[in-house]
Amino acid sequence: MGGASIWHWIVVGLIVVLLFGRGKISDMMGDVAKGIKAFKKGMAEDETPSKPVEPVEPVRTIDHQATPTATTATTNNKVG
Repeated sequence: MGGASIWHWIVVGLIVVLLFGRGKISDMMGDVAKGIKAFKKGMAEDETPSKPVEPVEPVRTIDHQATPTATTATTNNKVG
């Protein structure tokens, strides 16, 4: 049992054409082509180097010092 012969592919092609019709197949192929073009365009846009965005203001850091407060003391002592 070798590979599929040309007659197998012809029969499969005829069945596909009968099920979907020529118009539907050409519409689907057009949609596939549009998808491929959109994918290539997206890949080309990703490859273009973009300039890193610099912040308008310098980055600020906030120093945090953990100190016990009255609210944490009362919330820890609540009875469930």
